[in-house]
Amino acid sequence: MRGRTRRRQPGEVFGPRTSLFADVLSIGLATALVSLPLVTAPAALSTACAVLRGAAEHRPSTAGRYVSELLAHLRPGDLTAGALLVLALALVAADIALVGAGLPGAPVFAGAAALVAATALTVGLRACGRPESTTDWRTAVRAAAHDAARDLPGTGLVLLAATTCFLCTWMLLPLAFLVPGPLALALVAIDGRRRPPDGSHR
Repeated sequence: MRGRTRRRQPGEVFGPRTSLFADVLSIGLATALVSLPLVTAPAALSTACAVLRGAAEHRPSTAGRYVSELLAHLRPGDLTAGALLVLALALVAADIALVGAGLPGAPVFAGAAALVAATALTVGLRACGRPESTTDWRTAVRAAAHDAARDLPGTGLVLLAATTCFLCTWMLLPLAFLVPGPLALALVAIDGRRRPPDGSHR
């Protein structure tokens, strides 16, 4: 936000001194609730990133803006991305079951599957953090895959942010309803590292 002199905007619950902190928490809660059906999770996280990106541009993060952004995100492509997420989670669950069953070769398969899952998670999260995800998921995923390969420090930061959110949820389950906000903020910041002041991507 701009600073202490900015006045509270219509729809904002908190003043400018605590607005970003409050925005992150409230957007995290909204994102967690919208993500409950799982197929809506990519659209919800992409919406959170879009709203927080707007906050960095001094646009207020109101509930109405989140809802309008979300409704614009609920396209067939967004639901397809959500379906792929559900499929990926099912494959991970099957992988864990195979390891637990003690089948021959299961540890090797589990290691390979974990590497693939980490790569897919990184690309998926970076795609959610890109502005292109609001209009075209294919473009966002292609650009995110390019960034994941060329920007290894950023890839490490994405994995660190995701791991931190997982550990926070594991230690205190109710935090699952808040961590999407900090995760979205981290994704926006990581993507912003590679953007010059004019907003174009390097």
